[in-house]
Amino acid sequence: MEILLASLMLLWANVSTAHPGVTMEQIVQAAVVSVQQPAENLPPPDATPGQKPANGTDSGKQEYVKIDPQKDAPVVKGIYSTANSAGSARFAKLVKLIDDTDLNAMVIDVKDDYGYITYNTDDPKLLKYGNTQNIIPDIDKTIKTLQDHQIYPIARIVVFKDTVLAKKRHDLSYLNPDGSLWNNGKAVNPDSFVNPYMKEVWDYNIEVAKDAAKHGFKEIQFDYVRFPEGFEKRADKLTYTRDGRKRIEVIAAFVKYAREQLNPLGVRVSVDIFGYAASVPAAEGIGQDFNAIAQYVDVICPMIYPSHYSTGWFGSKVPDAHPYTTINGAMVDTHKKLAEIGDLKPVIRPWIQDFTATWVPGHIQYGKKEIEEQIRALADNNVHEFLLWDSHNTYTEGVDYSK
Repeated sequence: MEILLASLMLLWANVSTAHPGVTMEQIVQAAVVSVQQPAENLPPPDATPGQKPANGTDSGKQEYVKIDPQKDAPVVKGIYSTANSAGSARFAKLVKLIDDTDLNAMVIDVKDDYGYITYNTDDPKLLKYGNTQNIIPDIDKTIKTLQDHQIYPIARIVVFKDTVLAKKRHDLSYLNPDGSLWNNGKAVNPDSFVNPYMKEVWDYNIEVAKDAAKHGFKEIQFDYVRFPEGFEKRADKLTYTRDGRKRIEVIAAFVKYAREQLNPLGVRVSVDIFGYAASVPAAEGIGQDFNAIAQYVDVICPMIYPSHYSTGWFGSKVPDAHPYTTINGAMVDTHKKLAEIGDLKPVIRPWIQDFTATWVPGHIQYGKKEIEEQIRALADNNVHEFLLWDSHNTYTEGVDYSK
């Protein structure tokens, strides 16, 4: 005991010289804690469930290896389906397209761009919001069909763009100076967003995801995981709940929380993100930082449609007219960006273009050749997963998806 006391006194003398505020009582408490729980077994304060320390890792460093909840997941090559397509005769055509090609997955709207849950649910936590529309008449039958055809089912959930919830619950959204609900001013059907600072909004969307998983979806894909575009220009004029966190921190915290809630159910978590986010510094205004989000997801889905890049990107006057060059450049930047997070790098599964962007000056018609050029550019960058976007779900015939 005398030796221990002498040791503690010596330790206190050394520490207090460098840190005058440290007391003898704190030194004793630290010694007790270190005896009860060895330091090398302590996780860092922000350790995430579903991750584990890498072998030989210093516990003070943030070097973690993700645990994939679906190590047997396929190399996904998928298409997008609206709820209307999934709930109508068009669904059979989409299934046949996948059956007849190297495609193997379908992303279906479970919570759509307006904020409606697209099928009937018996979940009381969701029913209390009253935001359900029976667009997909029998969600279990839909999933059974996908399973029978060995099609990997992904549930798309639009998170913070939610006009339906914003109109019902102004306290979860943003108010103009006159007290009215803010919207983005679109001429037709203007959109409102809900507030990412609100934990209730997090839990509501995660409950939608849990219900989708209960019905058999293998992956939850979150879209619109951000503040409204241009939010930095109006952030100080609107009335809404917020705290001291930066917008980037709030968005990353939601993604981390969602994965903690969903991975134990055996489902993957993916997030859609602007394609150019990998090529530019963090988008502080909308709260999207490519790596801050990527480190917490199983799959990252950059939207790299050539039509969405403006003049000059990757050396092209009209990026839309150069699908291979644009996709190649986007993937080079994506790999560079993700190299910064090492073992926390997720699966890369980009959205690519199966539509003609008639609104782009100098655009070209997109067909078999242009889609295959995009897929070839992905493969040349060692990316073998992709999702095809066409808002009308009328996909180009005769494409070789194996290139």
